[in-house]
Amino acid sequence: MIHRLIATATVACTVLAAAPAAVAAQEHDCVINPAVTVRLGSPVAGLIDTVHVEPGSVVSVGDRIATLRSEVERTTVEVIEEQARSKAEIEAQRARLDLSRSRLNRTERLVKRNIAAAEELETARAEMEVISRELALTEMRQRVAMLELRRAREQLEQRTIRSPVDGVVVDRALFSGEFLHQEAHVVTIAQIDPLIVEAFLPVELFYDIRPGMTATVYPNAPVNGSHEGRVKVADRVFDAASSTFGVKIHLDNPDHALPAGHRCRVTFEGIG
Repeated sequence: MIHRLIATATVACTVLAAAPAAVAAQEHDCVINPAVTVRLGSPVAGLIDTVHVEPGSVVSVGDRIATLRSEVERTTVEVIEEQARSKAEIEAQRARLDLSRSRLNRTERLVKRNIAAAEELETARAEMEVISRELALTEMRQRVAMLELRRAREQLEQRTIRSPVDGVVVDRALFSGEFLHQEAHVVTIAQIDPLIVEAFLPVELFYDIRPGMTATVYPNAPVNGSHEGRVKVADRVFDAASSTFGVKIHLDNPDHALPAGHRCRVTFEGIG
C-alpha cells in the first residue's frame, strides 16, 4: 500500500513538473516591427530651407516635414494669380459686344425704314460676330489662366515635404542648407500603429495557423504585459534550411505604448 502511494505521488509530481514545460512549448520567438517604414524624399530636387522635425518626433498624415527654397515658385503663383483673377478684359469685351448688339438693332430698324443700306446691316452683323468670338477667346484664356494657376500651386506644394503616414521619425539624413537630390531622403518615418509581429514557426504547425486567429504577444523585458493581435498572413513558401514558415500578426498600438524593433514571444489560440 505504501509503495502504491509513493508511486502515485511520483506520477503526480512528474505531471506537475511537466505542465510548465507544455506551456512553455506553446511560445515562439518573434519580433515586433513597424507596419511601414518610409524614407521620405521629394519629387523635385532643391535646396532645403527648413526641416521641421527631429528624430523621435511624432507626426500625422499631412504634417510638414521639410520645405525647400521656393521663392521663384511663390512669385510665379502670385503673377498667375493676378492674371487669373483679373476680369477687366472679359468685361471690356462684353461691353463691346453690348454696344455692337445695340448698333445692329438700330441698323436693322433703319434698314426696315429704308434709311440705311443693306451693306451697313451686314457690316454690323459681321462686327458683332467678330466681337462675340473675341469674347469667347478671352474667356478661354481666363480658363487657361486658372489651370496655369492650379499647376503653379501644385508645383509650389511640391516644395513642401509632408508625411504620408502617422508615425515616429526614426532618423534625419539632411539638414537646412543641404541640397536634396531626387534619389535622396530627408527623414525616415516608422508607422507604429498598427505593429506587425513576425514569427517563424515549425512547418508542422502550418495547417494550424489561420488568418484571423488570435495571437498573444509577450514583449521581452523591460516591456511588460501581454497584447492580443490577429494573424494577418501565413507564408506559403517554407524555408527549407530551417523547416520554418513565416507568420505576420497585426497588433493595434493606438497609444504607441509598444516600441517597434523589439523581440518578443507569441502564443496562438488553440495550439498546444
